[in-house]
Amino acid sequence: MDLQQRLEALIAPSLDSQGYELVRVLFQGKTRPTLQIMAERKDGAAMTVDDCADISRSLSAVLDVEDPIQGGYVLEVSSPGIDRPLTRPKDYETWAGHEAKVESLVAVDGRKRFRGTLLGLAEDGQVRLLTEAGEVAIPPVDIKSARLVLTDALIDAVTKGPEGQG
Repeated sequence: MDLQQRLEALIAPSLDSQGYELVRVLFQGKTRPTLQIMAERKDGAAMTVDDCADISRSLSAVLDVEDPIQGGYVLEVSSPGIDRPLTRPKDYETWAGHEAKVESLVAVDGRKRFRGTLLGLAEDGQVRLLTEAGEVAIPPVDIKSARLVLTDALIDAVTKGPEGQG
């Protein structure tokens, strides 16, 4: 189990017990190492500064006890934001119909970067995207990064809450 997986396994249950879902864990930086935790509320309500502070306090205690990272680092807790990263299979379903940018680790139809409308997941679990060149399907394991593109439709969906998405 690599550090990323260990951190996710350590952090997700703590967030879950507080009513949050883990969106992403990212540990990066050499001169100023930073552990970035991105979370969202399970009830679909908007994240507040108080939510982030509560998560930070509880995770600091867990991380201090378990000590999974050698040396010092900065802990950052944030919400995914409107133009959120897409990191879980359910994200591709939840945000289907919205514009996204996807970068693949391997070329698909001769390209690694795509921009288009999310179509959700295919039956085999591949991420479907409708681009100007047609539909592409990318295996989730081959996705380097994926995020929503800020559009008026996305802003409308987010401001209407979870039932307004898609």
